[in-house]
Amino acid sequence: MKSKISNGFEIVHDLIKLRWIPEILKSIHLGNGRYKDILNSIPYMSHTELNRKLTILLDRKVIEKITDGSDNYYSLQSFGKDLVHIFYHLEDLEDKYFEQKSG
Repeated sequence: MKSKISNGFEIVHDLIKLRWIPEILKSIHLGNGRYKDILNSIPYMSHTELNRKLTILLDRKVIEKITDGSDNYYSLQSFGKDLVHIFYHLEDLEDKYFEQKSG
């Protein structure tokens, strides 16, 4: 029987190993909730790839799609907010332990 830590790691790993997922979630976190804003905030990502990743994130309850009149936008659910927190923590670890020291 797997431990909770192992199960939690697998759930998170299955998402973060996918290309563009961290960038999409961080973009939404930074206020880019509309499809066009997300796409424009991530260089080199195609419409097709963004559509695929948004579908995965919606299916896994990481984000939600909100319709406001004729406008749609994406918002982080609790799980998405927790993932963004993990991404920022990983960046902090990189800065602290793996950043190239000059001089």
